[in-house]
Amino acid sequence: VIHKQPVDTIYPEESLEANITMNCQAKANPPATYRWMLNDREIDIGAERKHYSLTEGNLVISNPVKSKHVGKYSCSATNMYGTIISKEASVQFGYLDPFSTDERTTVYVKEGQGAVVLCAPPPHFPAKLSFRWIFNEFPTFIQLDNRRYVCQTTGNLYISKVESSDRGNYSCIASSHSISKSVFSNYIPLQPLTERPNRKYPADLRVKFPDTTALVGQNVTLECFALGNPVPEIHWRKMEGHLPQNHDLRMSGSQLHLYNIQVKDSGIYKCEAINSKGKDYHSAHVSVEAYPEWVEHITSKKKELHSNYTMSCKASGKPEPKIRWLKNGHQIDEKDVHFRNLTLDNSGMYQCIAENRHGVIYANAELQVFACPPTFEHNPIKTVMVAKTSRAVLECRPYAAPKPSFTWSQGTELLSNSTRVFIWEDGSLEIRDVTQSDEGQYTCFASNILGKASSVVSLAVTDSTRITLPPSDADVNAGEDAWMRCAASHDPSLDITFIWSVDGRVIDLDKDSQHYERVPNGNSSDELKIKKAQVKHAGVYSCTAQTTADNVTASARLIVRGPPGAPGGVRVINKTETTVTLQWSRGADNHKSISKYTIQYRDDFSKDAWSNARTSPADVEGNAEMATVVNLFPWTEYEFRVIAANILGSGDPSKPSPKERTLDAVPVVAPSEVGGGGGTGRELIITWTPVQPKYHYGPNFGYILAFKPQDQKEWKRMKVTDSESKRYIHKDPSMAPVTPFDVKIKAFNSKGEGPFSIEAVVYSGQDAPSEAPAVIEGRALSALTAIVSWKHVANVEGYKVKFWTNQQDREGRAQEVAVSGMENHTRIEGLKPNSEYNIEVRGYNSAGYGPPSKRLKVQTKKPPPDRPPKIIGTKVKGQFINIAWEAVEPLSNESKVDGYRVLFKPKGNQTSTLYTTNKRSIDIPLLADKEFVVEIRAHTEGGVGAVSQIGFPGNGFILFLFFCELIDLK
Repeated sequence: VIHKQPVDTIYPEESLEANITMNCQAKANPPATYRWMLNDREIDIGAERKHYSLTEGNLVISNPVKSKHVGKYSCSATNMYGTIISKEASVQFGYLDPFSTDERTTVYVKEGQGAVVLCAPPPHFPAKLSFRWIFNEFPTFIQLDNRRYVCQTTGNLYISKVESSDRGNYSCIASSHSISKSVFSNYIPLQPLTERPNRKYPADLRVKFPDTTALVGQNVTLECFALGNPVPEIHWRKMEGHLPQNHDLRMSGSQLHLYNIQVKDSGIYKCEAINSKGKDYHSAHVSVEAYPEWVEHITSKKKELHSNYTMSCKASGKPEPKIRWLKNGHQIDEKDVHFRNLTLDNSGMYQCIAENRHGVIYANAELQVFACPPTFEHNPIKTVMVAKTSRAVLECRPYAAPKPSFTWSQGTELLSNSTRVFIWEDGSLEIRDVTQSDEGQYTCFASNILGKASSVVSLAVTDSTRITLPPSDADVNAGEDAWMRCAASHDPSLDITFIWSVDGRVIDLDKDSQHYERVPNGNSSDELKIKKAQVKHAGVYSCTAQTTADNVTASARLIVRGPPGAPGGVRVINKTETTVTLQWSRGADNHKSISKYTIQYRDDFSKDAWSNARTSPADVEGNAEMATVVNLFPWTEYEFRVIAANILGSGDPSKPSPKERTLDAVPVVAPSEVGGGGGTGRELIITWTPVQPKYHYGPNFGYILAFKPQDQKEWKRMKVTDSESKRYIHKDPSMAPVTPFDVKIKAFNSKGEGPFSIEAVVYSGQDAPSEAPAVIEGRALSALTAIVSWKHVANVEGYKVKFWTNQQDREGRAQEVAVSGMENHTRIEGLKPNSEYNIEVRGYNSAGYGPPSKRLKVQTKKPPPDRPPKIIGTKVKGQFINIAWEAVEPLSNESKVDGYRVLFKPKGNQTSTLYTTNKRSIDIPLLADKEFVVEIRAHTEGGVGAVSQIGFPGNGFILFLFFCELIDLK
């Protein structure tokens, strides 16, 4: 048996490894010898040792050369029992050339139009590549979304609607995973051209999946991508029915991924690209075929000389596989291998090979033809025990080839076929209607051309087993207990066992202990308790009394009355906009008449939850098999199920009906929360809350917007075809700013128009501020903060204060502070010390920004010293403690010290006290039994400096200081 097969190998032309290994290892006894074939020609490994060598059956190709070593390889393994051939495997050389070095031309395209940037991958093998694109510089990869897509067949980059942000240089990366290599194209410039206003373009499919053939179990990806403005949406469907359950959508819907595909998933698939300007669609066929798979295959056999034998192989697959046979590696031109009168020459290794265009499978088997005289050594005859009046079979199966002839004797009497005694072709002896006189020893004689043998068997005859108390029929309600009782008489020398079964299935009392319990009642009787019986436990219960000699069975029926079974065949036979008529078939009533039916439904919006439906008639009687469901939503896909009930309860629900969509109708729900406003001058922004999908009531759903200035009578109407839209901008150069408009909106679909919403008043956009703020003052408060103030300007919602330094920052890197339109000053924090800042102020509203103020320059203060005052002494003075420190001397780039700030902080929740002094010491009042901390900082115009801190534990410590001072005085 070959347990390591060669596999298809792709050798990279640029590989640093100078060899290829093709596996072939067989389990064999004696060990196998190996030969290798290349394109059906045997490789002379001895003569070609420069390139070939064998390692435990594996073929090693050293320094492979493309012109010599590409092709199909197979190996054969041989020992004294025969030869088998491995699977074929190919060797190919893989490569991926660099992209052309020619300069790529600039792609010019108008903003709003679609663009295709060609990849033009270089020559390569194998054919499968993956593609990505770089934007401007590595490793900035293009992030794919519903607007941008990379086709994994051609590598081309598709942009459905070009925007100004797409300006830049693009490079295509092609990667071959087979040889672990990637190459980059030269950069391709993309130059969007400004077009105002942007034109709208209908959906235009540019990436279209071809007719596709896949194998069962594979994963398949279908691609569709469209250009267009607005960006199109991609929708997928299967022409004959629904999309397979095993699918998902990727790349914003541009890829339909079918995983673990099956034959039932074959068919025509359609992708549709839709935007507000139009639609485009494409369809192609997906065929699912199958790799060969064994339905029946050969296995190793030992067969007797001169016997008949047939080897058979059957395989499934699509296309249907062809079958061929090998014996010891040589072709046999037969579909099945039939042997009549086997000879020793028929022994050998046989291979059955099933092949279609997708692959090959092998089945191997050894056939051993043997010859020997009869022997009972491996299969001796055993003692047989049977009951009176029953049937006895005494087997005689010696190991022998060719097949032997058989004779039997009872004692010294030779037996022959009669009405009661019969010798079978396989040597077994049958005795019918056994009596006590049949008890004794029997001898089987077997002989063939190579010899003869015999074996003795004893036949013991016992009394018959009889059922004396059979189980009785029972009738219970679901949830009640039921009993089955059984008793039997039997031969006293034998043990008896009782076996219970229901409808022919033996009850596993351990596994089914929740509902079944066996209660022994003496040596010759038994009881079965069915606990809390359910409808599923009803049936014919059989008690089998069994001894080693015979068995006998008696049965009784258990009826369990319970809730009805599930109705069947639920289907829709008629439908309108808001109703459907259902029909179903009655289920089992479980021995209690059905009293009523409940109908439930679920739709696309119920998240798989079932709800009780309203019906006509309101109560569906138990003899009905049809009802009408009312109060449904138009143009909604529903599933229905039916539940039957009787006086014992409700049964299981039916299987859901096939999905059915109600007919379409005119919408009746208008959009809510109509409002809007804001925006730039000369435009009217209208907003609304979209109508929920369940109220669309039909296809081609959209909105009709009606609006007019309040001082006019004529309404202007606009149509919005996107059902998810919630905003519309109407532009009119003649529109006056901040003009009140009456606005109302209604829904429409292919059936008609619905009612208008409640009217709302919406104001057109205002003009951007036209006046620049006049800056009154700007000054530094410290090294890190400044303040700026200005005069109010009209028509603003707020102000933006922009600031930046001359030294490091550019205006493009300026920081900004937003200020409410109610304020005319702000504090700017987080500045750099000792730096000159430029400051601008401008007003803004929903229409945009006004002109900036004149640029103001502010110089921040030098920073305070970064060194804290050094505390040099503390001294008690009555109710005060004196703290002294050294002066802080500023450096040339630091602010001058103009005093010190001392913070007195008692422990706990008491308020801290801040003292200011120009001296280098201060008296702080003592607190009775309170801990406190004193912090000292230098103060400058640039702010406060670093802190020094000293803590005091309380009056006990102060007294200690005081006594120390007295001792010093003495």
